[in-house]
Amino acid sequence: MPARPLPDQTVINGVSVNADPVQQPVMVDGADTIVTLFRQRCAALGPRTAHREKELGIWQAYSWADYWQRAKWIGLALRRLGLTRGEVVSILSEDRKEWPWFDLGIQCVGGIASGVYTTDSAQQLAYLVNDSDSRVLVVENEEQLDKFLQAETRMPGLSHVVILDDEGLHELDHPKCLTVEALYDIGKRAEAEAPGAFEAEIDKAQPQDTALLIYTSGTTGNPKGAMLSHENILAAITAGLHGLPSQAEDEQLCFLPLCHILERDVSIYFPLATKATVNFAESPETVFANLQEVSPSTFTAVPRVWEKIYSQVRILSQEATPLGRLAFGAALKAGMRRAGYLADGKPLPAITALNYRLWDWLVLRNVRRMLGFDRMRRGGTGAAPISPELLRWYWAIGVPLVEGYGMTETAGIASINTPQDNRIGTIGRAVPGYRMRIAEDGEIQTFGLNNFQGYWRNNDKTAETFTEDGWLRTGDIGRIDEDGYVTITGRLKDIIITAGGKNITPAEIESRLKFSHYISDAVIIGDRRKYLTALIMIDQENVEKYAQDNKVPFSSFASLCAAPEVRALIGAELDEVNREFARVEQIKDFRLIDVLLTAEDEELTATMKLKRAYVERRHSALIEEMYE
Repeated sequence: MPARPLPDQTVINGVSVNADPVQQPVMVDGADTIVTLFRQRCAALGPRTAHREKELGIWQAYSWADYWQRAKWIGLALRRLGLTRGEVVSILSEDRKEWPWFDLGIQCVGGIASGVYTTDSAQQLAYLVNDSDSRVLVVENEEQLDKFLQAETRMPGLSHVVILDDEGLHELDHPKCLTVEALYDIGKRAEAEAPGAFEAEIDKAQPQDTALLIYTSGTTGNPKGAMLSHENILAAITAGLHGLPSQAEDEQLCFLPLCHILERDVSIYFPLATKATVNFAESPETVFANLQEVSPSTFTAVPRVWEKIYSQVRILSQEATPLGRLAFGAALKAGMRRAGYLADGKPLPAITALNYRLWDWLVLRNVRRMLGFDRMRRGGTGAAPISPELLRWYWAIGVPLVEGYGMTETAGIASINTPQDNRIGTIGRAVPGYRMRIAEDGEIQTFGLNNFQGYWRNNDKTAETFTEDGWLRTGDIGRIDEDGYVTITGRLKDIIITAGGKNITPAEIESRLKFSHYISDAVIIGDRRKYLTALIMIDQENVEKYAQDNKVPFSSFASLCAAPEVRALIGAELDEVNREFARVEQIKDFRLIDVLLTAEDEELTATMKLKRAYVERRHSALIEEMYE
């Protein structure tokens, strides 16, 4: 069989990638698999820092040589424990340096890496392990090990459990359990006995081999395992480099779950190509403090995080001195004026630029320093809709925040805005080498090397996900303008058809509501109903601040939601939003969700989005109240 011709290459920030990303084979610096790229990077960068992580409150550095050595020991040890090519290893852990070490170690020996969210229950863990037929499970600590012990009898195919942090487990004596240090010892012995075996396994990798198994959220049934190949991931890397070039000196902060394709791309695969350094946040609760410490060059987060930062700045500005409030208001006004020109692609008038530079020097640069954004070259947001007003606010304070779009099934990237080519309110244009179209029913469909291989052992669902001519059905609806910018207006399955026959996509209304200082999230109700209503989750910090400033008594989150003054506050915000929509799209009534939700709650996805169907079922009594 003749060899495929090598694609033409171009160099972006020192990284050689396909000049035309639609060409096959897709390559990054001559590598056509993730594992060969990994080998190249570790050999070339050796002592340079790849990762940082805090130990006892102090940041510790780990080199590319450490990365290679640990991945080698992990891969060789897993082979000794019986892992064969094409078998799955599940990882149940928060973000930490061992996550990429295992991810690449598994792939280097032909295994398939699959993440499990730490918020999943023992029952959910058992389903994922059994569905993937995982032979090995990696758990972070005692808390996650307990889930395995609870469901052990329901996972008969699992042969080994590797524990990353054995604090509190020194007396553990279980035939299937071993510590990560014991795993390293197995790997060291395997390396000594068979030098070159790890490298030989890497040489066997093919672009079409499945590298990752990523389970979707499963909001309408059991989760489905999406299979991503080496080629899929390299295509995503290539698209990202063409659209959002990064630099080898970049510092990044990893804090979203690495089970999710967005963080997997941003914190494992893109840095592999760009040679950037990744810092692991101590926990989701410390991300804002870690941001200040790291001051990253680029930072990607879900809308809920950007909303939280915005709320913090707003509260701090309210608590400032009268002069401070006045100065911040004037600086923000100057920033908004500048952002308006940038958003419209118009030349910036000299007086506007000069006014902004003055207020930036006096106020805004200090705001960015306080947030840890003083070195920020670019911010990114995805995984859920974000308010255009919020994007403009970040541009106003000097943080170029751009929105992109991707799914697990598109290897995490399909379209992006860039700081130089940005249209607020859209998800940007299709990335190089990728195509997007609008079907007759309004669905956005995609075509390109990013598109996944299919669902694990589920041919029927895979067939449903692709059109007859090979395009991926995203399930999102939207439009593409004459310049190629894509706008999402909602989910196909979320379209509300009122009793009067009017079709309404709730996403636009919900997005506008979430820009309110006092609203964290909203779910619009109204399918087969006479009018629209809303379930609303309030922003705890801002509403508590309002209650304190206005002497509204409350003793808990539930009592805060029940306060008449708070209901009136949210009602006023609702009235303001209603003015922007046609009468049939206006919200006639609302109820507040009086439970403070966290990532552990079933109402929220791992990226902090409300699960519409679950919320409607859980709060059906509140919904019926609004229609009585």
